[in-house]
Amino acid sequence: MKRVANKCLFLICALAIGFAACSDNKNGKASSDPVFGANPKLQEVTGKISNDPDNAALYYQRGVLLHKIEEDSLALNDFKKAVSLDSSKAEYFSAIGELMFEHKDISGSTVWFEKALKLNPKDVKAQLKLAKLFVYIKQYTTAFTHINTVLRQDVYNPEAYFLKGMIYKDLKDTAKAISSFQTAIQVAPDYKDAMVQLGQAYALKGDAIALTYYNNAFKLDTTDVYPLFARGVFYQDKKEYELAKAEYRNALLHNRNYLDAYLNTGYILMQQDSLDKALRQYDIITKLDQTNAEGYYNRGLCYELMGKKQEAIADYKQALVFAEEYILPKEGLKRLGAQ
Repeated sequence: MKRVANKCLFLICALAIGFAACSDNKNGKASSDPVFGANPKLQEVTGKISNDPDNAALYYQRGVLLHKIEEDSLALNDFKKAVSLDSSKAEYFSAIGELMFEHKDISGSTVWFEKALKLNPKDVKAQLKLAKLFVYIKQYTTAFTHINTVLRQDVYNPEAYFLKGMIYKDLKDTAKAISSFQTAIQVAPDYKDAMVQLGQAYALKGDAIALTYYNNAFKLDTTDVYPLFARGVFYQDKKEYELAKAEYRNALLHNRNYLDAYLNTGYILMQQDSLDKALRQYDIITKLDQTNAEGYYNRGLCYELMGKKQEAIADYKQALVFAEEYILPKEGLKRLGAQ
């Protein structure tokens, strides 16, 4: 029932459809897409492309700007245009590989990173992206090879230490993971993801210093309430339920749509025999996300414990509509004789 969401190191979206829809600018002229007028910098570089349509650097520059505003289909188009005009720049190949990697095209991204490294074996960006790729597919020996190549060039590269930490974390070597994340912060004090990972590592040890790391991570980015939620989980694991609920309320003050905070608050209320209050938490989840199977299951469980059999059956069945392999509602229906 309780869920702790790790920060994902990787973006997931449907890349192929968007990329297929964009043009290749084969005539060398700047596109008339209104996105290119989205801000002054984009307008400026688009104007330069109109006047100099064979300048690869300008397409690369615009691709970077487009990626920053999450117009990745158009960004990929510009990066490929840059490569077609000038195939001697490793950073152009790296940019394509990075976009594909972010959108889960692992095999496609590898090709582009390898091309970048052939042009420039010292391309730190390509080395780190390949390292991240191999961390993702759990080929740690190869990942370490790329990480160490970077560190031989730049002993103060924080991302290299962060990736080492992620490998050690997955290998359950907590001491080395903590050491790597701490080194990342020493060389880059504003490295939020390393702060969060340190919070998680110390939380697993039951060490209250985790709370400080979560606090510092939130201060670095107050739009991300996960560190506040994680503070609640720390207290919840220690069964300090009132402190946990206070942290979840704080998270919801900053983001009322943070569903995990409602979910965990409901769990605590159920432990405290406050079924009516718990039910309201799960009801909020189903209103904010009408496809949330966990919300329906937990609300159904509340109904079952309250003796409201038909309401429980309805919610268990609804949970299975959105997650047909979800075991818990199936077990609930079996208990109630409604399989």
